[in-house]
Formats: sequence, C-alpha cells, structure tokens
Amino acid sequence: MQSKWIWMTICLLLLFPVTGARAQDPQEEAIQKWAKFFDPSTQSEAERIAELRWFAQAAAPFRGHKINSVAEDIKTHFWESELLAQAFQEITGIEVQHEIIGEASVIERLMEQQRTGRLIYDIYVNDADLVGTHLRSQAVVNLTDYMAGEGKPYTNPDLDLQDFLNLEFGQDYDGNQLQLPDQQFANLYWFRYDWFTRPDIQQKFREQYGYELGVPLNWEAYEDIAKFFTGMEIDGRKVYGHLDYGKKSPSLGWRFTDAWLSIAGVGDGGLPNGLPVDEWGIRVENRIPVGASVARGGATNDPAAVYALTKYIEWLNKYAPPEAKNWQWVDSGPKAARGDIAQQVFQYITWLSDEQFHRGEMVGADGKPVWRLAPTPHGRYWDEGMKVGYQDAGSWTIPRNVTGQRRAMAWLWAQFCNSKTVSLKKFLVGGTPIRQSTIFADYLTERKDDWGGLIEFYRSTERYKWTDSGPNVPDYPKLAAIWWPNIARAIEGEVTPQQAMDAIAKAMDEAMSKMHLAKYSPQLNEPRDPQYWLEQPGAPKAERPPAKPLTIPYDDLVKQWTEGN
Repeated sequence: MQSKWIWMTICLLLLFPVTGARAQDPQEEAIQKWAKFFDPSTQSEAERIAELRWFAQAAAPFRGHKINSVAEDIKTHFWESELLAQAFQEITGIEVQHEIIGEASVIERLMEQQRTGRLIYDIYVNDADLVGTHLRSQAVVNLTDYMAGEGKPYTNPDLDLQDFLNLEFGQDYDGNQLQLPDQQFANLYWFRYDWFTRPDIQQKFREQYGYELGVPLNWEAYEDIAKFFTGMEIDGRKVYGHLDYGKKSPSLGWRFTDAWLSIAGVGDGGLPNGLPVDEWGIRVENRIPVGASVARGGATNDPAAVYALTKYIEWLNKYAPPEAKNWQWVDSGPKAARGDIAQQVFQYITWLSDEQFHRGEMVGADGKPVWRLAPTPHGRYWDEGMKVGYQDAGSWTIPRNVTGQRRAMAWLWAQFCNSKTVSLKKFLVGGTPIRQSTIFADYLTERKDDWGGLIEFYRSTERYKWTDSGPNVPDYPKLAAIWWPNIARAIEGEVTPQQAMDAIAKAMDEAMSKMHLAKYSPQLNEPRDPQYWLEQPGAPKAERPPAKPLTIPYDDLVKQWTEGN
C-alpha cells in the first residue's frame, strides 16, 4: 500500500511540478508582475519586490475591503485612478475607487465632510494651500502623530520622508505633517528658445530696445519682449508675446492667489512665505491673522497689489491672443504648444507632460524641445529674500472622521502612490515630482534635455524659492471665493484695478472678522490711516518707479543653477 502512495505522489509531481509556494500565489504573481511594470524606477527590481511585499503583508487584514478617494483632474491623478488603483488592488486585495473631479469640487466635498461629519471619501488629494485651514480647524488627521502611534504598523518602513521635495508645504507651524505631498508642480517662465537664439531676431531686438534678448529677470524686460514679439511674423505665422487667461471662473482667482501678488512684490521676505505679510497680503502676527487691507497693516490693496492686477490686465489685452479672455486654467495650459506663443510668464509645468509639447514644431531636428523653462521674472516691488514663484502641492489629506480600518487602508493607498517603487514612473507620466530621488535619478540625468530645463531647475537650490500658499491663510475656501468675481470685474473693465483690490481687501477683512476657529482665529487690527503702514519698513509698500529691464542668456542661467549646487 505504501509503495502505491509513493508511486501516485511521483506521478502527481511529474504532472504538476512544484515551482515554489510564492509562484502559485496570485498575490505574489501580482507583485512580480507590477515590480517589472514599474521600471524605470529609482529602486532595483529586488527592492521593488520587497516594498510591494510589505504593502501586501501590511494590508492582509483588509483584503476584500473597499475605500474611496478623490483628486483633481490632471494627468497624474488619472494615471493613479486608471492604473495604480488596479495595481494596489491586485497586490493588497483592497479595492480603491479613486474618483477624478474638478479642483473646486474636491475642496467643496472636503469642506462638506468636515462640516457635516458625513463620510464622502476616505482620503483626499487636496492642495497643501489649505494647510492654514486644516491647522486651524483641527479637522484632519495629524499624520505625524498617526505614524508614531496607531498608524505605525501601516507606515511603510521605506517611506523616507526626508526624500520628499517639500514636506513643509503640508506642515503646521510646529512641523506636524497634516498633509503628505502626492504630486507637485511649479509655475515657471516658458519661452521659445529657438526664437530667442536666432541671430536675426536677436539683432532686431537689440536695435529696438538697446539690450540683449534673453530670459527676462524682471517684468520690465518681460513686457518689452511681449511687445516685441506680438504681431511679428515668424516662418510665415503671426505670433504673440504673452499667454494667459481671463474667463470669469474660480481658476481666475487661483491665478492670483497662486503667488501672482508675491511675484509682483506684494508681501515681506521669508521662506516659505512672507512674514508678517504673506503673498495674499494678509498680515499675521504670532500665527494670528490681523488684517488684509492696508488700513489694518495688510497689503492686499497696496500699490504693489494694484500694480500686479494692472499688469495682468494690460498684458492680457495687448500681447495675448484675443481668445485668451475666454479661457480658463484648463484651457490655457496647453496653448503654448500651438506654435504662435513666444513666451509665458506663468506656466504650470504639469501641462508640459502633454504629448503636444513633444511633437511637431515643438521639437527640433534633434528631437529635443525647442522651448525652455526658467525662473519666473518678478515685478518692481519684489525684494531679495522673498519667494519667487508658486508650487502647487496636491497632498494626501485624511479627514478626522475617517477612523480605524478605513484610515489604515487610506494611509496605505496614499503611501503606495508615493512609494519609491512608483514615483519615477509617475513623474514620467505627469511631470509632477515629489521625491528628490526621482529628480536625481540616473534615468533622468541621461534624458534631462527632454524636459527643457525642468530637471536642472529642480536639482538647483532655486526651487526652494517656489512655495505654496502656506499656513497663514485661515480659511482658504472662504477667502479664495472672494478673489475671482472681483478680478473678473476688473478684466471686464467694470472697475479699476484699485477698486477691485480694495473690494477684495475689504471682503477678506469682513470674512476674517467672523471666523471662529479651533485654533489661531483672526483678531483684526483696528483700522488706521493707510499712510502710517506705508511708511513702515516692509509690506505694505509705497509706490515705486519702474526698474531697468534685465535679461540673462539662458545658458548662463543654467550654468548658475549647476554651479549653485
């Protein structure tokens, strides 16, 4: 009898050879498959396998469960929804419904969940611009505390927070992590390098303006260049010297609250945000907002802010395509690639991942982009020590009413999307880096010319001067809603720039005076003669005369970045 069983066992082994328990496990097969898929990566294949196995093991108690997350409609998040959610489910057994909606809708639903306590989503990719709101409402999970306590078993040992580019964007005043970056993109100056370096165009500019055509360092030079190119024919096509948008919509407000005033020179020095006056013009003392209007010590309606709006309208009317007035953020972003735009003062780099920027006349004979990226030129009220530009940092945010298993699953999903295994490939899809290891990857070193200066920018210390809205804005949704209707009225000519900024400052003061928050509620200064504040050092700032136009050759600029490292 015993020999019979031995013989049957031998036959079964011949028919169904054992190749290892792991190879027969669907979960392990998924890990092996996705480890190969996430190549290129900053991790070796063995390291990717180890990291994905950790996710599978940590998620073991939750197999078969489902969570819901949400993010705004950019390419990075569509990729997360369409591909990473599938990978996460196959590896962990947790189903994720990652919904993609407009940015304004993301904020509205997050605020509704916090206000009503109703569970809408388990986790949000919400801009870190709202960190000032979150730290005052105390309505989101303190991730620092969570990682050290209840969430420790579900925190990736290789999360490596120090590898993130700008952790500070999602931190409160005490350095607690309230939000974890998922993607970020800077606004940078974009221009047609092929046109700027043509000898005939350079000579014509020199003859007309008396200095060299190059990357503008200030708004005076940017305006000269915009005027110079607008109406010019290049290769038989009429071109424009500027690109922007002006349609009445919430994104018109973002165009200003995303540091446009700071670029003009509104606010004080300090990184990541000016103190005591930040780039919204809000004066904050000891973490307490005390006013936005000049009469209360703020700068939202000071000469620098009025100058910022004046130039915005002037450039839009004079140097941008006429149809730009009917565009929103989502419309204007890819328009530089249509081939008739010489420069753009404020280009969000996420749009540059679109295929149209890497084909046709947007590439030269060598297959590389004919355009380049450079620092945002600043206005005449800008002073050394101020931030230079803006970075959007869409960041994972867990409402406090998401608890227990749902919180753990949401946290695992967020870390998966940010993991070193995934991050390089996610950058290649959406152009929205979050890790230093991604930016310094050998893969990108070999291909940096495909990105028109983006890699050099992020590798330089200059990137620290591009920050988000910061912690001083006490209620982002309420205050942001004030901006776009008033800006639109100025663009349409219904009010002057001064009247528009006066209205915004007054409305912000009124809104802040009614805020009663869990921490650091506004306590407004009593109004006094604006001249008193204009005579004090720093912001608000008195009227200044125009500056001398300044440019720099692009290749010299890149050399400075490289040497600065």
